[in-house]
Amino acid sequence: MTQSETDSQAAVTLEVSGDGVAWIVFDNHESRPNILTRATMEGLSRLLDEVVTGASAGRIRALVIRSGKDGSFIAGADINEFGGVTTAAEGAAGARAGQQLYLRIDRMPIPVIAAIDGICLGGGTEMALACDYRIASDRPETKIGLPEVRLGILPGFGGTTRLPRLIGNKAALDLILTGSNADARKALKVGLIDERVHPAVLYDRAHAAAIELVAGKLQNVKSKPLLNRFLDDTGPGRKVLLSQAKKKVVKETRGKYPAPLAILDVIDESHGRPIEEALDIEAGALGRLIVTPESRNLVHVFQLMEAAKKAGAHGVKPHEVQRAAVVGAGVMGGGIAQLFATRGIVVRMKDIRADALSNGLRHAQELFDKQIKRRKMTKREAHQQMDRIAPVLDYNGFRLVDVVVEAVIERMDVKKQVLREVESACGDHTIIATNTSSLSVSEMQSVLSRPANFCGMHFFNPVHKMPLVEVVRGEQSSDESVATIFALAKRLDKIPVIVKDGPGFLVNRVLAPYLNEAGWLLSDGASIEEIDGALLDFGMPMGPLRLLDEVGLDVARHAGTSMAEAFGQRLTAPPTILSLEASKLLGRKGGKGFYSYADDEPEVNQDIYQMLGASVPQQRRTISRSDIETRAVFAMINEAARVLEDGIVAGPGDIDIAMITGTGFPPFRGGLLRYADSIGM
Repeated sequence: MTQSETDSQAAVTLEVSGDGVAWIVFDNHESRPNILTRATMEGLSRLLDEVVTGASAGRIRALVIRSGKDGSFIAGADINEFGGVTTAAEGAAGARAGQQLYLRIDRMPIPVIAAIDGICLGGGTEMALACDYRIASDRPETKIGLPEVRLGILPGFGGTTRLPRLIGNKAALDLILTGSNADARKALKVGLIDERVHPAVLYDRAHAAAIELVAGKLQNVKSKPLLNRFLDDTGPGRKVLLSQAKKKVVKETRGKYPAPLAILDVIDESHGRPIEEALDIEAGALGRLIVTPESRNLVHVFQLMEAAKKAGAHGVKPHEVQRAAVVGAGVMGGGIAQLFATRGIVVRMKDIRADALSNGLRHAQELFDKQIKRRKMTKREAHQQMDRIAPVLDYNGFRLVDVVVEAVIERMDVKKQVLREVESACGDHTIIATNTSSLSVSEMQSVLSRPANFCGMHFFNPVHKMPLVEVVRGEQSSDESVATIFALAKRLDKIPVIVKDGPGFLVNRVLAPYLNEAGWLLSDGASIEEIDGALLDFGMPMGPLRLLDEVGLDVARHAGTSMAEAFGQRLTAPPTILSLEASKLLGRKGGKGFYSYADDEPEVNQDIYQMLGASVPQQRRTISRSDIETRAVFAMINEAARVLEDGIVAGPGDIDIAMITGTGFPPFRGGLLRYADSIGM
């Protein structure tokens, strides 16, 4: 076997076996995943020259592209290079360079096989699409996808062109428009790969497939279902599919994200054209998208997310967590226990009532059932993970656990009592965290004999969906405790942000003035539809009054009172919110609040204006949408500035990522404080 290295880092190498099968191996020793940097692509180009020369001489009969990293194929392009693109022409030129390189793979005079093991995203997937045959390992880490839309662009190295031609428009749109990944099972089903094999035999099978392709013994014939043939191969079918997809995109994004609409236009315009013309259309669209403010902001958010995933807590080594416990078996407790179990952590779920434990277990099982239904796991895997949750009515075994998360009712007296009990039952090494959303972590520490072992771990509801966890440092919390909870949140695939103890911590403190201002806007004469509509148009996932219904009007009043006590006049409750107290409306959980929830689609509760009585003008006046947006969003910005002044978080990036992952602040705006920077003082 001969080997050729392209550079000192050996990011990509060429090996040729004695039977004429060449292997291009990606293995960048300077990064955990393989990234397609400009230098790596240049190295790949030189190796393809060698392969063509070897093929012409008869020394190379087939080519296999693989990774040298276990569980990781190619994670895509180097996002950091995006910032150097300043014009649409530069962006299009960069796309065309990548396209030309992949066209060389596509047009190799010998069979080319992609052997995919682990993460295969973006440019890695596009490289695989340019190959003649694709084999993937069926390990859980294998995920194949085109996430470019999440960066405000489209797959520009041929993905937008090749994927629909390979698997059909419908299946391709499901992947490209969402940026979602397919595991090996799904990838085989839709035709994205040709074989799914055990990881231990992946490269042996790739080698054998190469020989079979050379000998003409391996046929790759795909047949489309009748519906797919109609949607892909007929004008009316394509028109219906693309029209429905556009309606869905506009409904979900309110037209705020240019990339999904551009993807639909490219697929429509390039249909039936020669691949060179289709690629040119694709490259032009990428060039226009990559310089948009939306793309710049989404790249900024991506970089914040990546930094959060790599971050540690003050450089302190966290404790290892093998066993955990959750105290309080409500929906939140059951969700936390289920999350622990999915990450291999044996967890005790404790409550004082058997019926509460049953409810917690039922909620955990429902979450597993949803995973099974979506084919994210098998019944056997779900059963194994569910078995890691042990329901208990006492504290037996707590002395062995590494972490306890307290998730009981939001009352300080109850929490203090429970925390004293938990601490007395645990070992000296056990770290205890409270899931409180608003109560003082430092005050809870005051009743503990080992306060250094205590901090906050605030999950957002629903636990299995919301990515943010606020790691709350109390006055006496040790660095080890904070580091352990921070690392645990990362292990749970959450985005942890360290915050200092204070009323509302970070997210609820910044969100409170926004919700309060919505009440003042209502008092000033704006309608429910106008207020929520303006903030939906801004990009929020739901309007503030609808959000108050989701939180619960009783909970919102209680939290609002606490925040007003902490921060004074700027959070004085508006007359509208105060007058609703007598109405006993609860919001969604009670069936009525600002909206009525009798049907699937909530409708504005018109009766609420009578309930508000004198707290709103008799003749409602018009407040412009821009004024509504400004008053509500600027209230958040001003509070975020105070959060920075008070040292609640380390910097503005923490606020941006927390507001996006904790409240759904529109990612295309880059985060709350990045948006503030864009409009200036």
